[in-house]
Amino acid sequence: MQKAIFLDRDGVLLNDAGRYYIYKIDDIKINNGVIDALKSLINMGFLLVVISNQGGIAKQIYTKEDVENIHSELKRQFKIEGIDIKEYYYCPHHSDVEKCLCRKPEPLLIEKALARFNIDPNKSFMIGDNKKDIDAGKRVGLSCIKIKPNQNLLDVLPHINA
Repeated sequence: MQKAIFLDRDGVLLNDAGRYYIYKIDDIKINNGVIDALKSLINMGFLLVVISNQGGIAKQIYTKEDVENIHSELKRQFKIEGIDIKEYYYCPHHSDVEKCLCRKPEPLLIEKALARFNIDPNKSFMIGDNKKDIDAGKRVGLSCIKIKPNQNLLDVLPHINA
């Protein structure tokens, strides 16, 4: 079985200061420490998986295509740095509009990744900036690290045992 780091997107990988939703390419600002931290995590043998709530789709603020465009651009920027995110999972629903099983704190998207990539939850971590991220990770037995929104991701490395 493999080990993985599950990462929230907005507030962890991307700087969301001053905006609740990130859905335009021009709004992409990778947080301090992300590139170096992700490289270190890969070198420690972790797969990287993004798990993100994207309720703006259900609220018709933006589209699935907007989210896919953000993820394509992130893939492009990370590839330049030699970083491979195995998958970007996102929930397009919002509890104000509809009920679902995939919006964090529900763990369905994490469970999908665990099965697809044969990941051992006991050797894996969830990094998030919100209680919902941490709750989702705990529900499947991940070790969880809560950071402040837009905190330097290098700060978490001492808390991760390879």
